[in-house]
Amino acid sequence: MKKLKAAQPFLCISLFVAPAVAANPPSPESVERGRALFQPACGFCHGADATGSRGPDLIRSALVGHDENGETIAPVIRNGRPDKGMPGSSYTDAQIADIAAFLHAQALAALRSNRVTGDYPLDKLLTGNAAAGKAYFEGAGGCSGCHSPTGDLAGIARKYAPIDLQSRFLYPRGARSTATVTLRGGRQISGTLLQQDEFTIALRDSSGWYHSWPVGRVTFEVKDPIKAHRDLLYKYSDADVHNIFAYLETLK
Repeated sequence: MKKLKAAQPFLCISLFVAPAVAANPPSPESVERGRALFQPACGFCHGADATGSRGPDLIRSALVGHDENGETIAPVIRNGRPDKGMPGSSYTDAQIADIAAFLHAQALAALRSNRVTGDYPLDKLLTGNAAAGKAYFEGAGGCSGCHSPTGDLAGIARKYAPIDLQSRFLYPRGARSTATVTLRGGRQISGTLLQQDEFTIALRDSSGWYHSWPVGRVTFEVKDPIKAHRDLLYKYSDADVHNIFAYLETLK
C-alpha cells in the first residue's frame, strides 16, 4: 500500500487530469503532444480527429463524456479492450495525460462548433411526449427510485435553461464515487475513489491521505452515486431522451 499526504506531489497525479473538465484547461502544448501520439497509434480506427472510422467516435462517447480527472480514459488507454480488438499501450503517465488532453480538447471544440448556448430555443428540443417520459421515469428507467417530481426535482425546469437541463440528466456531474477497502487483517479504509481498474484500487481518505493497493490483495466496495445515470446512457433510445426531457420541462 502506498500512503502519501495530499500536500506532497506524487507521480500518478498525471493520470487523473481530465483537461476539458478541469478547473485549468490543458496547455496547447499538451494537446498537440497528445495529437501527435493519438493520430499514428489510434487514428486508423478512431479517425485522426477522434470522430470515428473503423472504431467508434470518441469525442461523443460516454467514455470521454463521463471522464473526470482521467478516471475512465486512462485505464482504457493503458489496458486496452482486448475483447474489441484494442490492445493496451506502454505509454508513460505523461503521454496518457497528453492523449486525454487532446480528446477533451476535441470534445470541447465539437461542442463549441454546434454553437449551442443556454438560450437555445426550447421548441428545438421539446419534440418528445411528456406522458411517455413520465411513464419511463416511473417505470423502465427506474428514475423514481432516487428522484421525486415533488422533491429534489420540484421546479427543475425553472432552475435550468433547456439545453442545460437536458445535459444534466444525461451527464450528471459533481457527485464522486467512494470506496471502502478491507485489508487482509480486517482493517477498513474509506474515501473518495481515485482509480479502479483490473490492477489497482486507489482512494483519498477524509484526512487527505492517498492510498493504493493491488486489487488481488484486498477486498473493496465501490459506491457510485450516479451509476444508474451512467448505465442508462447505454440503454436510452432517442425517443426516451426526448420524452424524458419533455416530462422534466413540465416540472416548473
